[in-house]
Amino acid sequence: MVDQALKLVIDVAFGLVTFAFLLRFLMQLMRAPFRNPFGQAVLALTDWLVVPLRKVLPGFRGVDWASLVAAYLFQLVWLLALYAIFGRGFSMTGAGVLFVLLAATIELFKVAIWVLIFIVIAQAILSWVAPDGPLAGLLNAMTFPFLRPLRRLIPPIGGTLDLTPLILIVVLQL
Repeated sequence: MVDQALKLVIDVAFGLVTFAFLLRFLMQLMRAPFRNPFGQAVLALTDWLVVPLRKVLPGFRGVDWASLVAAYLFQLVWLLALYAIFGRGFSMTGAGVLFVLLAATIELFKVAIWVLIFIVIAQAILSWVAPDGPLAGLLNAMTFPFLRPLRRLIPPIGGTLDLTPLILIVVLQL
């Protein structure tokens, strides 16, 4: 019972920070606007590490390497914390180090897929409720590059019902 509570605390603490760094990376990669409350919150949560890292890892061709490295480092520390507490018999020598580095890469990729799924769901819901709301530009900028190819193949049903967000979510889950 205490193990589950400790794992939850570690997951929440490291998860929120990792999600914030990854969101910052994805927002900059997709050219999403930061001039909204959500974008400003992401900047406030991540500036403490991204700004110093940019001195060592400058951006290149629109890719913010500092944000991506920060997300990877937090994912790595997250896994190391879990292995340190719960990894009985796990060795951090030789293949163990390689395993943790590879596991952090895979987990960060999975986190990126889940971030995209949540953004697609939020964009679909807000498109019905508040299509011109303050987050519309951000969500549209982050989802349209993924939805555009699907919309070319699958037209809206009856001219109004767009199933491409649902199809994208299914594809991402696969």
